[in-house]
Amino acid sequence: MTKQYDAVIIGGGHNGLVCAYYLARAGKSVRVLERRPIVGGAAVTEEFHPGFRNSVASYTVSLLQPKVIADMRLAERGLRIVERPISNFLPQPDGGYLKLGGGLERTQAEFRRFSKHDADALPGYYEALDTVADVLRDLALKSPPNMGEGLHTLISAARQGRGLAKLSLSQQRDVLDLFTKSARTFLDSWFESEAVKAAFGFDAVVGNFASPDTPGSAYVLLHHVFGEVNGKKGAWGHAIGGMGAITQAMRAACEEAGVEITLEAPVARVLVDNGRAVGVKLEGGAEVMGGAVVSNVGPRLLYDHLIASEDLEPEFRRRVKGFKVGSGTFRMNVALSELPRFACLPEPGEHHQSGIIIAPTLDYMDRAYIDAKLTGMAREPIVEMLIPSTVDDSLAPPGQHVASLFCQQFAPELPDGRSWDDAREQAADLIIDTVERWAPGFKASVLARQIHSPLDLERKFGLTGGDIMHGNMSLDQLWSARPFLGNGAYRGPLKGLYLCGAGTHPGGGVTGAPGHNAAREILGEKSLWRRLTRAA
Repeated sequence: MTKQYDAVIIGGGHNGLVCAYYLARAGKSVRVLERRPIVGGAAVTEEFHPGFRNSVASYTVSLLQPKVIADMRLAERGLRIVERPISNFLPQPDGGYLKLGGGLERTQAEFRRFSKHDADALPGYYEALDTVADVLRDLALKSPPNMGEGLHTLISAARQGRGLAKLSLSQQRDVLDLFTKSARTFLDSWFESEAVKAAFGFDAVVGNFASPDTPGSAYVLLHHVFGEVNGKKGAWGHAIGGMGAITQAMRAACEEAGVEITLEAPVARVLVDNGRAVGVKLEGGAEVMGGAVVSNVGPRLLYDHLIASEDLEPEFRRRVKGFKVGSGTFRMNVALSELPRFACLPEPGEHHQSGIIIAPTLDYMDRAYIDAKLTGMAREPIVEMLIPSTVDDSLAPPGQHVASLFCQQFAPELPDGRSWDDAREQAADLIIDTVERWAPGFKASVLARQIHSPLDLERKFGLTGGDIMHGNMSLDQLWSARPFLGNGAYRGPLKGLYLCGAGTHPGGGVTGAPGHNAAREILGEKSLWRRLTRAA
């Protein structure tokens, strides 16, 4: 007889592992099915050139929930995160540079070189963002109200609205601004220096195929500041051993809790019986049955490819078609013979341990997006470089380094029917040449490169359109409406079907929050309270 599991999870990315852990800890039988030969999804570490290892796609740490770290005992399992000495370093066209981070007073002193006004405005800006970020932190581990569930929806919405209701009128205006305005409009109200606005505006286009002038882009800026590292709010860090150190520690926690993990087990179809998801069929033909089928893949991949169209209502299929994906991301790893020598600051220093941002102004970011919309790729792309080997010597041979190049804006689909298979090397050359202009000699120091175009990200990690967020982080695809209004609390349109990935609240990034919240919803599904309030 086929074994029946309490839950079958499609995809062994970090959220799938988190969900599996909490379900198993509650005594449920859980099986995780992972298509690749390693768990971790996009948060994995690989050797891409002899002696050189790096985080392949996800590349930095901040948003991972402290509760998840503590509950899964990730630190006890070897996870160590080192905070960046400063957050970001931005070379400037005039030969100068701007450093962001290292404490308020230090950042104010740095800003004062560009604008006294901006230095004076910084404490108020931080306070405004921190206030709103605290509300988001509080919501991250709460399930959004699922519209259409009667009294349960009203009660849940009222509870979660209390944090916003407690804010002053001025703070509520900040919330409205951050959720609706463009990053430029929001930042223009605070600062006057183009360099300062770029330092903050970069976060608005990370994993966002949009301009800093796009309405709603201010929220993406906010999404990237509500994390923390080692208890320090808003900080960013490096995971020693790469991002794979996180997911390998998670795997150990899952297996200790009794989770069965099967690698190289691609799912071909969700099995549906009389409107209920009852299991999955693997590409090899085997069937795995479960009381709950939990998808850790993105909504578009799930509904477009893993569920037969006849098992979904026509209106729901129409909404799936309108779900926006495509983050405009091109991801590279490079092996380096030496550290980059930036023209504005050539000697080794703390800037090599920070996020190195090649995007000196908001206009630069806007042009990159416009280029990508017209031709498929930015002539001058936005590049964030991290060099984790400066703090983790296990990643490269002595005296040499690895660098992550996280790049925007590259259209999910090229115009005129061109394929990324034909354009990926051209784009990689363009990115290397872009860094070369700011760090002469960089090109000659590149020993090898690992390229992930939007199409490569889709094929390798199942990220539809290369979307690292599993779907746009726009106002119409957030909170209760992520991924769809009425299916926004980790529930699919079929009985027994759940979602636990970044396509659900609170969205993208290595957070663990969707996996945590989905497990709680699955475990609480049969409670008397939920049955009564949903029926009311």
